Amino acid sequence: MALGRAVRLWRFLLSLQLKSSERLLPAMYPVHNVPRRNNSNRTSVVRCGRQVYARLYPVLLVRPDGSTINIRYKEPKRILTMPVDVSLLPEAERKARMRKRDPKRSRMKEEQYEDEFKIDNYSQFWKKK
Repeated sequence: MALGRAVRLWRFLLSLQLKSSERLLPAMYPVHNVPRRNNSNRTSVVRCGRQVYARLYPVLLVRPDGSTINIRYKEPKRILTMPVDVSLLPEAERKARMRKRDPKRSRMKEEQYEDEFKIDNYSQFWKKK
């Protein structure tokens, strides 16, 4: 029993010695002065863009008829919408949807300004005397 206590005491003292040497290392070697942070501040703030996610996420799926169901999806999104098959739509609705897809053409308005600027009033500044 006394031997067990001695071993535990020896391990405890050894661990204290290691911790104190870690504290002294930055003072001994000032070039490698990087503090160790073993808390939540160690993680990064930005979202990492992953190629493959490790789990499935709950997502709301919206079907073309407007009905919704909850599914598990590989990427964390809120809503997924199923595409509408344009070939099955009536002619009028199909043309309206195709018109929405076309880029909007904006008309450039050319405004005519009346200017009171007369170049002769300022010719004195660039003539050599």
